[in-house]
Amino acid sequence: MKVAVVGVTGMVGQVMLQVLEERQLPIDTLIPVASARSVGKKIHFQGKKLTVVGMEEAITMAPNIALFSAGGETSKVWAPKFAEAGTTVIDNSSAWRMDPSKKLIVPEINARELTATDKIIANPNCSTIQMVVALAPLHQQYGIKRLVISTYQSITGTGVAAVQQLENEYQGVDGDMAYPYPIHRNALPHCDVFVEDGYTKEEIKLVNETQKILGDSAIQITATAIRIPVVGGHSESVNAEFQKDYELDALRRLLHESDGVVVQDNPETNTYPMPLYAQGKDAVFVGRIRRDRSQPNTVNLWIVSDNLRKGAATNAIQIAEHLVAHQLV
Repeated sequence: MKVAVVGVTGMVGQVMLQVLEERQLPIDTLIPVASARSVGKKIHFQGKKLTVVGMEEAITMAPNIALFSAGGETSKVWAPKFAEAGTTVIDNSSAWRMDPSKKLIVPEINARELTATDKIIANPNCSTIQMVVALAPLHQQYGIKRLVISTYQSITGTGVAAVQQLENEYQGVDGDMAYPYPIHRNALPHCDVFVEDGYTKEEIKLVNETQKILGDSAIQITATAIRIPVVGGHSESVNAEFQKDYELDALRRLLHESDGVVVQDNPETNTYPMPLYAQGKDAVFVGRIRRDRSQPNTVNLWIVSDNLRKGAATNAIQIAEHLVAHQLV
């Protein structure tokens, strides 16, 4: 089993290496891949030093699986080339997510859709992944009619430059700005770029990807995505209106029994999810579960997860695990 990690020197690429080691995917050869400026650098994996190679060389090494986290433009160019050479690509960018010929996979929900002919598989957006892990069992049971979403997203979703900006601001150091404004002691209602109707691409991803993963384009969704100065993970306030009514205890029990979900919900002990404690974990944490007093069949949820792990690296590697377990590569 040969696995390439494309974009290995980036923030998600580094977490991919960590998660691969932790989950012990059966790898005989790991191929670290990055852009030309990083070729020749050394990375550490399973106690060994490995040399970063370029795209062309990586293709000639014939990996079974390539985990891509190198940005959409890179993926559009190189993912098809890997796929043509027989490699199954699991891509973490937005390049293929809404392509009708590509599957958008969260393993707890729809990994069963994968076949050996799927050579480019899309990994959803980080904020979408954690939300649908919690919502999928509720949709199956009660039928989601409408979602109102507010996200509170970690700066790690932007990358190394944003982390450096926050560190500089903590320390009072002038430096490059990843955002148009300071992020320290601030909240920016601006994730990704704005489009003509005033929404951002991040907000549109939450709409389109959720409908695709849950297989229901009739779900009405609106979202506001906010960047806040935390590093542990993304948080989401989700108001979900169902077609059917629910018993709160039954809904909470359903979440508790759902794969990948950890319920943290006890107001009496101040127990609720927080990114501070989600960091470094693979679960999706759900709390503040309460009936919406303003209208029927509606619940409020607070959903938190480490965006670099379940929101990116872990989800991609879980897809790889499914492919290996079912002999699809």
